[in-house]
Amino acid sequence: MTDTTKEPCFDVAHLGHVEILTNKPEESLDFFVDVYGLTESGREGESVYLRAWDDYEFHTLKLTASASTGMGHVGYRTSSPQALERRVKVIEAMGCGIGWVDGDLGHGRAYRFRDPDGHIFELYYDTRDYQPPESEKPALKNIHQRYHGRGVAVRRLDHLNLLATDVSRIRDFMTTALGSRVTEQIQLDNGRLGGCWFTVNNKSYDIAYTEDHTGIPARFHHVTYAVDQREDVLRAADIFLENGVFIETGPHKHAIQGTFFLYVYEPAGNRVEVANAGARLILRPDWPTITWTETERRKGQAWGLKTIESFHTHGTPPGEVAE
Repeated sequence: MTDTTKEPCFDVAHLGHVEILTNKPEESLDFFVDVYGLTESGREGESVYLRAWDDYEFHTLKLTASASTGMGHVGYRTSSPQALERRVKVIEAMGCGIGWVDGDLGHGRAYRFRDPDGHIFELYYDTRDYQPPESEKPALKNIHQRYHGRGVAVRRLDHLNLLATDVSRIRDFMTTALGSRVTEQIQLDNGRLGGCWFTVNNKSYDIAYTEDHTGIPARFHHVTYAVDQREDVLRAADIFLENGVFIETGPHKHAIQGTFFLYVYEPAGNRVEVANAGARLILRPDWPTITWTETERRKGQAWGLKTIESFHTHGTPPGEVAE
């Protein structure tokens, strides 16, 4: 029987942006603009603000120069100012709040908090629409920038994946703090959760957490931008090849969520994905969580490609596998 007693919560509208730290700022910026195909929308301090051509907000990627790598923070936009206040009350009652910050070039004030593994989140409502210069204005008024065809030319921010030392604690946290739904998960033979995929809207997922085999907390796995079709992912593989970008795995199709994928490392070592999710949406309001066993996952991806070992160990900042 499906548990239909819990009312779905839609206080959080969507994944807004991800801040990535890089110790090779110029090389990383060249990758994200010239190869990956993002557009620079502004600079402030040590950060460059970037977006894909169909993202409506001022930025979806904040690239920040740092002595380290990994994720600085992840931002979600709420569905209203009132929803923001409701979520803050819940998060403060959970005891994981950091506090209010003024925001940045892309959005207004935001409330920051930590997940159980130490990753930093923020929630905000007031945001800044991207206003394209004349050279980028599209023919149609319902998109924010014309298609430019530069590099991979990814279309929009899709999701991110974070590593965690205890995915079960993350599951409880995300469903309470953000009102996320768990669409799919991996149940390991030892009783732990190997991975969880969450959504706050009708996308199949906007964030995933997978178990970090190094035992190091608060590490970053990857950020993903979407393209329109599988052929765009194949084209991306050729573009990465021609530009000397390390391809970790793919192109192939995930068994979980059915996403057509390609994973690479940007110059600082942060993992980046190009993906096509097809037309898959979670429209069912009482969606039952799909649970995969360890045995099922050992079969590999949808068409038999074995999951590469570095998928469980490579994250940023880098770390060594625990003995």
